[in-house]
Amino acid sequence: MTTDRTLETFTGFYRERGHRLITGGSLLPPPPDPVLFTTSGMHPLTPYLQGRPHPQGRRLVNVQRCLRTTDLDEVGDPTHLTVFEMLGSWSLGDYGHTQSLRWGHELLRDGFGIPPERLYVTVFGGDDQVGPDVESLRTWQELGLPVESTGEENWWSNGPVGLCGPDSEIFVWTGGPGTPPQGTPTTDPRWVEIWNHVHMRYHRHEDGSLEPLSRPSIDTGMGLERLMTVLQGRRSVYETDLFEPWTRLLPPLWQLDEPSMRLVCDHLRSSVVVIGDGVRVSNTGRGYVLRRLIRRLLTTLRRDDPSRTLTDLPVELVGHTLDHFRQTCGTGTVRDLLLEEERRFTRLLERGRRVLSRPRFRGPLSDEDYRYLHDTHGLPRDLVSGLRGTG
Repeated sequence: MTTDRTLETFTGFYRERGHRLITGGSLLPPPPDPVLFTTSGMHPLTPYLQGRPHPQGRRLVNVQRCLRTTDLDEVGDPTHLTVFEMLGSWSLGDYGHTQSLRWGHELLRDGFGIPPERLYVTVFGGDDQVGPDVESLRTWQELGLPVESTGEENWWSNGPVGLCGPDSEIFVWTGGPGTPPQGTPTTDPRWVEIWNHVHMRYHRHEDGSLEPLSRPSIDTGMGLERLMTVLQGRRSVYETDLFEPWTRLLPPLWQLDEPSMRLVCDHLRSSVVVIGDGVRVSNTGRGYVLRRLIRRLLTTLRRDDPSRTLTDLPVELVGHTLDHFRQTCGTGTVRDLLLEEERRFTRLLERGRRVLSRPRFRGPLSDEDYRYLHDTHGLPRDLVSGLRGTG
């Protein structure tokens, strides 16, 4: 299963069942949303999950690109990415949770060819406010899948207050050929979650009380990159066809260990997508997130060899990313913006080395020192640590 075929299979399955394909392209949420970037597939649909009629109906499907800065320190492991895509389906007060689970099982089994014996599911087992999710439990038992009941792991919420409800998560066994499934999702990490079906049934108030929604809805989300890892039998998202050009063209240019190469691939690819959505480097807001991505990758790139530069970046990688995310920004524009930020970063490094050579900064640095270096000289803490680490 290639990525393109997977996307066509997912959206086609739901369109055949009356879902309208909605746009999920831009990372930038519509005004007046104060969030810098869209962080999940359901984020743009929050008003409609709360009851507002959607102009395209009550059954929706999309592919939403997302960006999360909360996982930046995790990038470099086999699964975390800064920019990723979510496959989502919604019932806005239309069909119920049972139908959603049955369709999910059908798509995984028949559409993606995952053997049922490699599937395991979890359901909400109840707490002191809400009883167990008997509906989901009964549905999965009828479909013949093993079920594990949990507590808060299967309760979805949009924050301390707001939309919430029980969810049912679908896991796939990734133990490899010849290794039969064993344990459960909570006891064996080789069970990897790929799809979450949320039954949006309540609104939680500030006092913690739950108010049943007059129109319960269904929200499902499945990470494309993690799904491709499973469908293509890979150890990490970086081994799928989504990253094939990156992992083929960059290692011959820059000799880096695996976690560092993954970070460079991710941050470069993410920077291309952010630029492609119209963001430009700045010291605040979205532009600062872009600046941070570029400078983190440059710090990693130059850690062992200061001569490494982005002038060697193959333009094919920029074009491949823009094409995948259906962005019209030219490759030349993206490359020029990356190189200009690299020049600014080089000047900042030179200034930082001069500042840190002062006697005041030769010993251990206090929090006050870090604040001074940032506020007065524009040197963020991670950059200061990198410069001191490299002497």
